[in-house]
Amino acid sequence: MKSSFLFRSRMILLGVIVFAGVLSAKLFYVQVVHGETYSNAADRQYVTPSTDIYERGIIYFTRKDGELVSAATQTSGFKMAIIAEKITDPEDVYQKISKIITLGREEFIKRAENKSDPYQEIIGRLSKEEADAISALKIPGISVFKEKWRFYPGGSMASHTLGFVGYKGSELGGRYGLERQYNSLLSRNIDNPYVNFFAEVFSNIEESLFEDAEPEGDLVTTIEPQVQNLLEKKLTEVRERYKADSIGGIIMNPKDGSIYALGVLPDFDPNKFSEEKTISIFSNPLVENVLEFGSVVKPLIMAGALDAKAVTADTTYTDKGSVIVEKHEIFNFDKKARGSGTSMQDVLNQSLNTGMVFVEQKLGKVKLREYLLSYGIKDKTGIDLPNETSSLMGGILKSPREIEYANAAFGQGIALTPVALIRALASLGNEGNLVVPHVVKEINYNNGLSKEMTYPLTPAKITKETSEEITRMLVMVMDKGLKKGLEHFSVAAKTGTAQVADNVSGGYYEDRHTHSFVGYFPAYDPKFIVLLYAVNPKGVQYAATTWTDPFLDITKFLLNYYNIPPDR
Repeated sequence: MKSSFLFRSRMILLGVIVFAGVLSAKLFYVQVVHGETYSNAADRQYVTPSTDIYERGIIYFTRKDGELVSAATQTSGFKMAIIAEKITDPEDVYQKISKIITLGREEFIKRAENKSDPYQEIIGRLSKEEADAISALKIPGISVFKEKWRFYPGGSMASHTLGFVGYKGSELGGRYGLERQYNSLLSRNIDNPYVNFFAEVFSNIEESLFEDAEPEGDLVTTIEPQVQNLLEKKLTEVRERYKADSIGGIIMNPKDGSIYALGVLPDFDPNKFSEEKTISIFSNPLVENVLEFGSVVKPLIMAGALDAKAVTADTTYTDKGSVIVEKHEIFNFDKKARGSGTSMQDVLNQSLNTGMVFVEQKLGKVKLREYLLSYGIKDKTGIDLPNETSSLMGGILKSPREIEYANAAFGQGIALTPVALIRALASLGNEGNLVVPHVVKEINYNNGLSKEMTYPLTPAKITKETSEEITRMLVMVMDKGLKKGLEHFSVAAKTGTAQVADNVSGGYYEDRHTHSFVGYFPAYDPKFIVLLYAVNPKGVQYAATTWTDPFLDITKFLLNYYNIPPDR
């Protein structure tokens, strides 16, 4: 009897301890993990639908010192609702409230007279002062409630990267950018945050404590706000000066694919996205659109020819100013001949189309195609932004015609996304490795765990030695042709001026061009690669004029901001 009693007592005590432990864990879960949700629920007094208290994960920028800066978060305010059947004199109510906030009279009167609707939200995003003033009126049928909404502190900064939160039909969720790409992670369980406290404590304990739930968390990006701000400033200056149709840029670490800045103009303010007149402005041309970039593609072909030992930097040819390929005449940009003894270094320095045709003929069609494809330009890069499209390779994948390959050698007839282009060009300074461009570096989960994102390197076809040689040639391009380079830093660079394709009538516009510029530095151990482009800039002929000074401004800022030591 005594033994049986002791056994039962111990089992009861064990049960009490287990229950207390589970209860404590659940209390922690409710009060700490979801404390803010319940606090908001208390503020709202359980009156309005639960889905109106908006919770969502935070997206952060990362300063160079590692400090996190909110890029997308929640902000609080108040909204006013009415119960029409309690309002006896709509006009009198309107006159009193309109002295505090701006309110459309006709719409308010119409809704206040609609006695069949028991609850109507009239206006949101009120300040505390406005909310207090309305509450102080103590008008029957008028109520003020706390609310939250998505807020982007930087306004239009990095808007194409962030995207926004909006409705699609009746569904509220991430639209465009990271908001869409990571919508399930950023979303919060808002099924019913107004459940009675003790019901929440005792209900589904086993399920909530021991079963895996869909992970929720915050995003930490690689975007550096100072760098992003500078890029957008330079894009704005160039667009305003030359009235470009569109303009964009990317600043990336060429060794690991971390993107410090992405910029596109025209842009939008995600806090006011509903004010935009055309939906196309929300698309991100850096990953969704393709362009023919022209001469910035030349280093990719030249590197392939160097790697295959078809040419060296000192190989020469006779430049006649034009060359005939299958009855098609291809000209240099200025239609001038440089004569005999024109070297491959000259071809890059002066961006000679005839020289690139010479390179293509030395390399051969099959190897040219192999090297181009090895840079991954036919494939998607895997960037962590939605709607990435594939580049268009023109005729070089199937066509036996020589002209297709001759055109591709100087960047015509192949259309790339900007992100695919910067990835390919980064391999020239990265010992021939392809990175995965990305903007997310870490995920911080709500359960206290975190995940550092990792992205693979893929070898391209060129060797480390070829990478060093093409880099040396591109440094010469900068030193000899573009403002004589920088005195204490090696910078590898190339410009591009390409005709804009006419997608309606076919062929190319005679008076429309895309100006581009790429550079990586310090060239032999690069920390940054910068790609800039402008579509149809007006009143300027060549990319060197459009982009050299803005590029150098960005380069000097980055070298100084990150305290990069001189390499020469």
